Amino acid sequence: MIDELLRESKQRMRGALDVLEDDLMAIRTGRASPALIERLQVEYYGSSLSLIQLASISVPESRQLLIRPFDSSSLKAIERAIQASDLGLTPNSDGKVIRLNLPPLTEERRRDLVKMVHSRLEDCRVAIRNIRRDSLKDMREFEKEKMISEDELKRGESDLQELTNEMVAQVDIIGERKETEIMEF
Repeated sequence: MIDELLRESKQRMRGALDVLEDDLMAIRTGRASPALIERLQVEYYGSSLSLIQLASISVPESRQLLIRPFDSSSLKAIERAIQASDLGLTPNSDGKVIRLNLPPLTEERRRDLVKMVHSRLEDCRVAIRNIRRDSLKDMREFEKEKMISEDELKRGESDLQELTNEMVAQVDIIGERKETEIMEF
């Protein structure tokens, strides 16, 4: 019973890490990456779609993204979505494709991005701790209902704390990697 609960907790914590990694991919670094804009929401014929559903995104140069819409009528909607986003990029359109030139990041902007990364890291740590809290509550409930012994409860709490520490360490590693990526010129 405890093993099952620990497995479920590990799976939920891994899910939180996956969400964190997806979030961090969308944060701009010095290099162009399709992940920067592929989840950008575009209003198209009354519905909101992610950019990846409307266009192919490629990286022709290290500081440029090329967006080739599947339907040329979506070009203006994609341009509006890019301009409305907090990316700070200006789309250049030739009527068929959109080019996004990524200017080099200033030191101040890099520091702001690092702060944003730290905020997302802390959100992930909180999510992991909340999963731990929920699992501890379940374990204590099992012990109260005499489904597990007190020794099993103590061992389960210890294993859960070990799992939590492991996952928080993963968050720190992911954060250090992203911070290094942002700060390199």
